[in-house]
Amino acid sequence: MLDVDAIRAGFIEHWPVWVVTLLLVVAAVIDGWKLKVPNALTFPMILAGWAYSGIAFGWEGALYSLLGTAVGLALLLPAYAIGGMGSGDVKLLAGVGAWVWATNTFYAFCATAVVGGVIAVLMVLVRRGWGKHQAQFWLIFHEIFTVRDPNRLATIAAERKPTMMLLPYGIPIAIGTILYFVWEGMLL
Repeated sequence: MLDVDAIRAGFIEHWPVWVVTLLLVVAAVIDGWKLKVPNALTFPMILAGWAYSGIAFGWEGALYSLLGTAVGLALLLPAYAIGGMGSGDVKLLAGVGAWVWATNTFYAFCATAVVGGVIAVLMVLVRRGWGKHQAQFWLIFHEIFTVRDPNRLATIAAERKPTMMLLPYGIPIAIGTILYFVWEGMLL
């Protein structure tokens, strides 16, 4: 039987994770629709995470929140620097870090990477473009290790973008992070 009181108590206890979950779902929908995670979502998410952590846990919480934000940025910034994803995706993971701090952000990122890889492979298989995308993958992989200049890599990526199948990465961030929250029992 469904224990409504236990669910209500879990929701009240874990409300910050529910806030992040709701924001992730909104970001995924917008990213899937417009291929962009807007600053109007990510900046308030980050600022609210800092405020919550500082108010609820004092200076120590504020520092952990800042560290979580830095970890979220650091994990996706290299991909952004070479044109592999948009800045909104990077700021979205930074927003996750502001709320759930560094360790949870790292593990959510790991789940996100797995989910993103699975979605990318499924997209390629559904569109029957394995040969083309496999060749592009190896070309990009080779460029990363031979060009070594992030500005040049970003330029190459921008030139190649119209021919690429794009994955709105806010979707894997949302799915992976929420799956991590469920796995760790952070939602209830």
